[in-house]
Amino acid sequence: MILPLVIAFQLAAPPAVFHALKGQTEARAPRVDTSITIDGRLDKPVWRRAAILTGFSQYSPVDQRPAPDSTEILVWYSKTSLYFGVRAFEPHGIVRATLADRDKISNDDNVEFHLDTFREGRKAFVFIVNPFGVQADGTKNEGGGFIPGANVAPGQNDLSADFQWESKGRLTDYGYEVEIRIPFSSLRYPAAAEHNWGLQIDRHTQHNGYEETWTPALKASASFIAQEGTLRGITDITHGQVLEINPELTDAIAGNPSATPDAWTYTSKLQLGGNVKWGIGSNLVLNGTIKPDFSQVEADATQIATDARFALFYPEKRPFFVEGSELFNVPNTLVYTRRISQPDAALKLTGKLGKNDLAILSALDAGSTTPNGERPLVDIVRLQRDIGPQSTAGLVYSDRVGGGRDNTVGGADVHITFGKMYFAQFQGLMSSTTTGGATRSGPMWEAVVDRTGRAFGFHYNVLGISPNFVTDNGFVARTGVVQPGIANRYSWYGAPGAFLERINAYLRTSGTWRYDDFFAGREVLEENAGVNAQITFRGGWNISTNPGLGSYAFDSTAYQSLRTTTAGGTAIAFVPRGRRSNQLMNVGISTPQFPGFAASVGTTFGNDIDFFEASAVTRADYSASLDLRPSDRLRVSATYVSSSFTRKSDGTNILSTRIPRVKVEYQLARPLFVRVVSQYTASQQQPLLDPASGRPLLVSNGGSGFTASTAQAANTLRADFLVSYRPNPGTVVFVGYGNSLTESDPLAFQRLRRTTDGFFVKLSYLFRGVGAAD
Repeated sequence: MILPLVIAFQLAAPPAVFHALKGQTEARAPRVDTSITIDGRLDKPVWRRAAILTGFSQYSPVDQRPAPDSTEILVWYSKTSLYFGVRAFEPHGIVRATLADRDKISNDDNVEFHLDTFREGRKAFVFIVNPFGVQADGTKNEGGGFIPGANVAPGQNDLSADFQWESKGRLTDYGYEVEIRIPFSSLRYPAAAEHNWGLQIDRHTQHNGYEETWTPALKASASFIAQEGTLRGITDITHGQVLEINPELTDAIAGNPSATPDAWTYTSKLQLGGNVKWGIGSNLVLNGTIKPDFSQVEADATQIATDARFALFYPEKRPFFVEGSELFNVPNTLVYTRRISQPDAALKLTGKLGKNDLAILSALDAGSTTPNGERPLVDIVRLQRDIGPQSTAGLVYSDRVGGGRDNTVGGADVHITFGKMYFAQFQGLMSSTTTGGATRSGPMWEAVVDRTGRAFGFHYNVLGISPNFVTDNGFVARTGVVQPGIANRYSWYGAPGAFLERINAYLRTSGTWRYDDFFAGREVLEENAGVNAQITFRGGWNISTNPGLGSYAFDSTAYQSLRTTTAGGTAIAFVPRGRRSNQLMNVGISTPQFPGFAASVGTTFGNDIDFFEASAVTRADYSASLDLRPSDRLRVSATYVSSSFTRKSDGTNILSTRIPRVKVEYQLARPLFVRVVSQYTASQQQPLLDPASGRPLLVSNGGSGFTASTAQAANTLRADFLVSYRPNPGTVVFVGYGNSLTESDPLAFQRLRRTTDGFFVKLSYLFRGVGAAD
């Protein structure tokens, strides 16, 4: 196996290089006081006066090499807007482009514009276009901590927010060109006579899987954003006072079977609400909402809960909360706005004053109404100050008050970058929770040291969470533990044009102690070690392999809701004894983005532990995905995930979940599409057994008693249909229908019985006004 890899590193086909690595790092955009129609053509006279940005270099999978694809970016500005033009040359084959929905262009060729208007070197606005000018937008933030289960980690693009801007593109004989207009009223920036903004341009080419940047960006850096170039000399621009009023009318009709056979009852919930946004100058935004509707959010794809120790995380998608969410970023997800399930009203202020980031949120949460009818009041305050290049210090305060329960969290964190490759991060918090007159409090703390080198990097951390630490407005998957971790990364790069382009290997080890045991020097509760290897081949093929092993004792406090029985039938506490080990292997492969499809498959197998009953099991998980693009308007996405646990002591399949999911979208026009989503969830779980005695476990019935664990099974088919018209963010027409069906045999698709259904309609319109100059 090793010899072919070595040979592949040496095989080099000469790449087609169109521009040498020039190292361009700044540009001065000319001012032209005119306006143009954005039609995707760069033949207007004004574009001949624009500054030209070129000399792109390769960043991924291998950096420090000239880009094999030629790119020219044109830029100029007027009093009210910033204009970009893209000329992307593609001599290697077919341009990957679809008439996609907004924010759904990652599988297309695309160009990203990162605007760091405050020159912080750690946050940026992100504007992305595909060859047809279809938009994706959001923010990039390198602060905060890793978010488990989310699809956006620090440093990645967060496409939740939507901005008002224009773009249009077209295919050409040489590749494609795109025309872009970004109003200054859609940005935040400091008041200044002359603006010098950070700028990075990031081109993604699907035919080879490469990422190419305008300024040379190195892997050996603690920050990608800080390697940006500079757009200089922007003067005398107008932001204006922006006021947006966004009324919403929704009607949700829910259907359920009635007592009469074959009869259904339907209830309607008509609701009028809306949002208001006021841009206070160029650097502060005040948002308000009354009875916001979130029906436009696609249902979360079901996750499989195979480990009883951890809660499941679902990322925030709702528009009111995602705008400005980067300013609420706190390490370890201490702000998790999905805890505010359905606010009656909410108010939010975000922005930057000098070197200080400010984010304040207050909401009255009707979705968490207590039994006495009281709605909890939620308050969150996040302050962060720049203390040097890319370094920050921050404070966070959070509370949820009402219904006989008060929860308060407060603390501080600091992120210090030193050298080009290193950063350190420290966090300390304290929570206080009062329920029924009793108060408990506890700390949470973390220390991190990280090195991001080209060939070698590391990430060392220790996280401690008291069993009494509670955050009602945050997401903490597990409390009462101390978890140190060590991860070392080694990277190897192939020669230019080699078949094998890069290997990343992460060697990791971690431990978990009960919180008090860690300080008392007692035995470790859990310990893990493994290797995560990622191999990238020429053309965009990727293979990953992750062998791992672990050793586990069991925390008796996690099993207080279970009882076992003696030989005589007496119920006693269930306390798992001894240690168990696991040995798992994960393997995955993903294809490049071909002109018509992309696919991936993966599997996890080996010896594992069922933490629901603390027994040894054999595990077999499978996953697969297929994205089809039969035309530039039709998109078909199919996924399949499954997990199976087989008890080693008796060979019983005790846990099985299979989830196929299909999504079909057809883009009738750029703002109009139809979508059908269908997902089948087939799950079964056998009664829990005591692994020591083989007798059934008893589970809490929610009161003071316990009942025997029973087998559980569910076979549910969910189908949703949506027609969406969204000419711009805030103006939408949604018409949808969804239903749920069930059957006795899994995936039989016979005798399906409808259990619920529903219709919904949403109408909203964005009234946007830009007032007098600043």
